Amino acid sequence: MSDPKSVAILGAGAWGTALAVLAKTNGHQVRVWSRQGSQTLAEVVQGADIVLSAVSIKGVRAITSQLQSLAVSPETIFVTATKGLDPETTCTPSQIWQEALRDHAVVVLSGPNLSKEIQKELPAATVVASKIATAAEFVQVVFSSDRFRVYTNSDILGVELGGTLKNVMAIAAGVCDGLELGTNAKAALLTRGLTEMVRIGVHWGAKLDTFYGLSGLGDLLATCNSPLSRNYQVGYQLAVGKALAEILLHLEGTAEGINTTQVLVQRAKQQNIPMPITEQVYRLLQGEVTPRQALLELMLRDMKPE
Repeated sequence: MSDPKSVAILGAGAWGTALAVLAKTNGHQVRVWSRQGSQTLAEVVQGADIVLSAVSIKGVRAITSQLQSLAVSPETIFVTATKGLDPETTCTPSQIWQEALRDHAVVVLSGPNLSKEIQKELPAATVVASKIATAAEFVQVVFSSDRFRVYTNSDILGVELGGTLKNVMAIAAGVCDGLELGTNAKAALLTRGLTEMVRIGVHWGAKLDTFYGLSGLGDLLATCNSPLSRNYQVGYQLAVGKALAEILLHLEGTAEGINTTQVLVQRAKQQNIPMPITEQVYRLLQGEVTPRQALLELMLRDMKPE
């Protein structure tokens, strides 16, 4: 094991808690901050080697603003484990972090990581990405263990977008299972969904290959095939006739795919990027179509080559 490091985790939800346990199990000193906690943000981040944020996308900008006014060591590495797009600027979390804390290394942590499985100590793998290789490697060492394998990557945007865009597809996958459409339909949906993720990701500047790795295809498979996924649950419950407001009332935590769908549709329209699955998920969430109508729209699209 490496020398014990000081790790500050921001956000005490299921994901933040799971990551805190992983670092603690590796012998590191871990402090967790939450809005309901007794410790201030300044107390939690003081002297931290790593500050890892697992707050929802809507809370990211407020956190970065607070950190700007604190005396954080220039050596501190900031890790973002948030999957979403800022509703106001359409920026990714790492772009918000980098803009606010320009002199610090920023690392993205993303992969097929259902927090409840990690809490049960089931094996998993993830990716840490940064423009600064040494920063990604530092984070890799802190979180790696025999049950949590951590890979590094230099494509920070691709790793981040894989985890963000697949949440939209997870809502669609939940609908597919809720309607009991079978394995053939699900396979077609996920394959075309990955194509859609790649199309927008590459258009925004991510590398194609990244989407076929753990943070893209890997996360897509995990999230679209598990009732543990909140986004999958939203789609599934819509398909069995529940209203969105009722689903969200009983959902543990945030289904980031709902916000991501809205931001994505807005940005894809501006840039004229065809996103048929995302478009139908958006219309479904808005109550413009039923789950069956959304599926029919996809099946009746113009014939074309693959």
